Amino acid sequence: MEGLNFHAGHLWPELIFLVMVLLLFLGSMTKKAGLSGAIVSLCPLAALAAAAGAAVAFYLNSTLFFGAYKVDPLSQFFKILVSLGYLVAWFNSRTQTTVAAGQKPDYYLFLTLSAFGLILLSSAAELVTVYLAMELSSYSLYVLIPARSRSREAAEAGLKYIIFGAAATALALYGLALIIATKNATVISELSGLDWSLAGGPLAAAGLTLFLGGMFFKLALFPFHFWCPDVYQGAGNETAAYVATLPKLGAVIVLIRLAALLSPGLELTDILAVLAACSITYGNLCALAQRDLKRMLGFSSVAHAGYILVGLVAGTAEGLAAAAFYAMAYVLMNLLCFWVVCRVAADGRNITYEDLNGLSARSPLLALCLLAAAFSLVGLPPTVGFIGKLWLITSAWGRGYDWLVIVVCVNTAIAIFYYLSLVRHSYTEEKIPAGGAQALTLDLSLASRAGALILGLLVVLLGVLPGPVWSLVMAASQSVLPTP
Repeated sequence: MEGLNFHAGHLWPELIFLVMVLLLFLGSMTKKAGLSGAIVSLCPLAALAAAAGAAVAFYLNSTLFFGAYKVDPLSQFFKILVSLGYLVAWFNSRTQTTVAAGQKPDYYLFLTLSAFGLILLSSAAELVTVYLAMELSSYSLYVLIPARSRSREAAEAGLKYIIFGAAATALALYGLALIIATKNATVISELSGLDWSLAGGPLAAAGLTLFLGGMFFKLALFPFHFWCPDVYQGAGNETAAYVATLPKLGAVIVLIRLAALLSPGLELTDILAVLAACSITYGNLCALAQRDLKRMLGFSSVAHAGYILVGLVAGTAEGLAAAAFYAMAYVLMNLLCFWVVCRVAADGRNITYEDLNGLSARSPLLALCLLAAAFSLVGLPPTVGFIGKLWLITSAWGRGYDWLVIVVCVNTAIAIFYYLSLVRHSYTEEKIPAGGAQALTLDLSLASRAGALILGLLVVLLGVLPGPVWSLVMAASQSVLPTP
């Protein structure tokens, strides 16, 4: 059929994850431990195969399903990140003790279903398709977050996520209705050539703003962040590690595609710049007052959402590439930080700064990897967080948002205090608090140490040698912006 343009070879990541979802559903329904265990063990192989399939088709540029789905370097880059992030999340969850044994097949089913939704979101190039893929990835999280056994905090976190998610969905749908009513189009490539100023169409500008609100919820951008610290604190450590990372990739890729509609000086772009400044400042100031590590990382993610928006408001290929690169850096350094948290709290409890006391003596490798994650989250060389922030502020400087660059620099200095507190407690604090670290049993298995080492090396290597990845994200971002 003309316009359908279906090519199965272009959709290997989607097909692989779909097959895994179906297999996990079968294993969950049969309730046979042997069968479900065998199917769950296939998940890492499927993730690697999906990443390889996306890499092979990296430089494709084809539009499928009447313009609703696009396979291009940008989509393939994010599919690789989602697949590899899912692989880390799977390994991270293998040792968790907070999910009842009988619920684990269901847990992996919904974890895979959420990743499948993010894979679809990576190629969604039409607003209704974006909405459906976003909801598919979200509904699974509604189940995963309260899955922490016998925890009232997890139930409360799940309820808050559902309520705020429903509100964000309502905003996005109302905005979508306004866009359709005023522009008579939903394909992003068709919308990119239209006028989105308030003078040219106030209803359309309001509709796009509301639709972006749904993405801001996923990104935990101020003022759509209220669910974030409570969800991180209430969910299981391994679940929080997933919620804190991969869903953010889905929001970032949609914002990058929608950035083709914006330009510096546009009213909506100015709104995004103000929200970025508020999110960065609010997130960092609130993180200063936290003692629970996961709650601190929750407010930290609010600040990092603002950092990502700095590249989007620049409105250039370099800005979009910087946003994509920093999204990758954010996922990598947060996965590393949560990996260490999960190993320090092998029994699944929440930990505080004081629980890190003496970590360098008990596990030098975990302490060193936590140091690398902290340095990267601050933005210190030679880590991937430093080079990511450098490209973000470089892309925004001279584009009319120099004040936003100054906000980023000032807040980076503020963040030094609470991020380096992780290092201070790990290396300089030796006294173990009563009932704290003394009662904790570290997971020092070979797999745990190997995972920490691999993630730690990636955080440093991508900061020292970022050129190859930067070339990929530049090619991806150039395929998004309309040709002049």
